[in-house]
Amino acid sequence: MENLLEHYGIWSLLPPLVAIILAFRTKQVIPSLFAAILVGATIIYKGNVFMGFAKTIEKYIAGSVASEWNAGIIVFDIGLGGMIGIVAKSGGAKAIAEWLGEKARSAKSAMVATWAMGLAIFFDDYSNTLLVGTTMRPLTDKRRISREKLAFLTDATAAPVASMALISTWIAYELGLLNDALASIGFEMNAYEAFVKSIPFRFYSIIMLGFVLMIAITGRDYGPMLKAERRARKTGKLVADGSTPLASKELTEMEIKEDIPLRAYNAIIPVLTVIVMVIVGLYINGRGAVLGGDDTELINALKQTPFAPSVLRQVIGNANAAVAMMWASFCGSIVAFALVLGQKILNFKEAMEAWIDGAKSLIIAIMVLVLAWGIGSICKDLGTAKYLVGILEGKVAAGIIPMAVFILGCIIAFSTGTSWGTTAILMPIAVPLVYQLSGGDTGTILFATIGAVFTGAVFGDHCSPISDTTIMSSMSAASDHIDHVKTQIPYSLTVAIIALLVGYIPAAVLGINPWISLFVGLGLSYLVIKFYGKEVEDPEFMKEVEENIIT
Repeated sequence: MENLLEHYGIWSLLPPLVAIILAFRTKQVIPSLFAAILVGATIIYKGNVFMGFAKTIEKYIAGSVASEWNAGIIVFDIGLGGMIGIVAKSGGAKAIAEWLGEKARSAKSAMVATWAMGLAIFFDDYSNTLLVGTTMRPLTDKRRISREKLAFLTDATAAPVASMALISTWIAYELGLLNDALASIGFEMNAYEAFVKSIPFRFYSIIMLGFVLMIAITGRDYGPMLKAERRARKTGKLVADGSTPLASKELTEMEIKEDIPLRAYNAIIPVLTVIVMVIVGLYINGRGAVLGGDDTELINALKQTPFAPSVLRQVIGNANAAVAMMWASFCGSIVAFALVLGQKILNFKEAMEAWIDGAKSLIIAIMVLVLAWGIGSICKDLGTAKYLVGILEGKVAAGIIPMAVFILGCIIAFSTGTSWGTTAILMPIAVPLVYQLSGGDTGTILFATIGAVFTGAVFGDHCSPISDTTIMSSMSAASDHIDHVKTQIPYSLTVAIIALLVGYIPAAVLGINPWISLFVGLGLSYLVIKFYGKEVEDPEFMKEVEENIIT
């Protein structure tokens, strides 16, 4: 299995295709993912379906759970779900929804608030996805915003923000890839400087953030999302008939005890505890990796430069985010317990039952997540990404490499469901390739290529039904997973096409300033929404809603 590309070729595309096609046709994610893993394992074990079945269970499902990182994410989900269960049972979630409802008096303002919170939690995409969705869901439910829209608002801000943040769990990984890639071409540039210079070329990520805000402010939608939003506004059905939200009714329909005080801080304090403890946990964990547990270097840097950004970047970037998130979720649970017990809102038995119900509510989502990780392992063993890269490598001119890399990154990330895996495959190939074909150019084309690698991976991660962040967005929003994917794909494709037309082609081929491309891209996004989108609450539709209510 050393040369996966040579051994499996086009067969390496079969498992992700099976997963995607079956998921869309049946709307049953779990059996679709299981079938795809089984197909991949059977291919690896030379058509022996019995061995394929055995390895599906043993290696690709149980093996995914055995991974330290993956296990950490599962424990985080359980701890956070339990905390949310207590918050919901105590009336804290309802109180914060009512408080936010007074501030965000319309669906538009509720969506803008969700977008803003997505930008605020910039340090980690997993934390962002789960915290934004679960915190804002009571408010968006109250404003009759569909769960599909909430999942989109959550998903579309998480990875773009975390991947470009100057301090985040992504930074060390991205800098590590950049450092190796630049060293391979003998270009002596600080990896962080290259990272910053690539940001204006993250056309998809930046335009997507603007696109989401425009969708929220204008109240316009198109495609499946318009249908979902009008269903929610007209009927109050936040999810479609026959759909399966990735959170059980134990949590989304949890009954609150009568005659208990509704206090917003019973929700705000546990959530803030999680946010603060993620940051503290990242520092504590990264401190050991970078500073060896000694704060002297950081203290000296702080004396010279406030906030010591370079040291903090190294500390947080090298931290194990899964460990920090585990610590944070259980700290949040403990705080939630202390609040409800201290105020005698719930007794210990009731609080424990609420925690268990909250944790149980995420079991389906965790099963989907584990199977998605299994698909990722299968694709790695089959060499899916390597095969796709091999199709392109050596067949394009330097000027169109950024565009070609962006497209290939989209395809690989969509097929494999991993943005980090995509960048790990593409960066070591794309940088030397564009350097060689451009005759040693270390200017626009190089940085456009770096930006294309990172942001192409984010696009594929947004759209793929087997992406962990896409699954987590469905989980936190309590949305049907396939409905989330179906409603988000048209928006992601819109932004991707705009990024290609006004971004990578003008910037790399014509040498247009990337900031001009971004300005034009945002303007074009607005025009698409303005002229192609329709107001969810236009006068004719609202008249129909009123007539329906009267009837």
